[in-house]
Amino acid sequence: MGFVEDEVALEARFPSFCGDPLRPLLVAETDGGEVIGYALLHDYGPHLRSGQSHRTAKLEDLYTAPAWRRRGVARLLMRAVEDWARARPLRHVFWYANTHEAGPAYVRMGYRPDDAGQEGFLFFEIDFGNPADRLPHPQRGS
Repeated sequence: MGFVEDEVALEARFPSFCGDPLRPLLVAETDGGEVIGYALLHDYGPHLRSGQSHRTAKLEDLYTAPAWRRRGVARLLMRAVEDWARARPLRHVFWYANTHEAGPAYVRMGYRPDDAGQEGFLFFEIDFGNPADRLPHPQRGS
């Protein structure tokens, strides 16, 4: 795995991330069952003022094992993220990525970054709404 602050704490909290419908853990594995990547999401549930019409989730983590990078695993996981979001249905999925490795990888997959407001990071968002019905974001104008 990538950076892990505390292996013991990770093992202790891992079960809480399994089976929670609002925090799905999507896993990529080989035919032999080796885990080679995952995507962790957090569905925020219905929006207070707009209900289900602006239901949003955050992609909290997307990880690909080093030996499997640049082999399409992250792309497959992002397709799974999009499929999961459409099935809920969600209006938005958003995430932040560093400008060093992750951000450029998302750009190569076709996602368009915006300024995250913090040096060294990019903001990404998928809007699943009908483009004809979209209102501009009040801060970004997009």
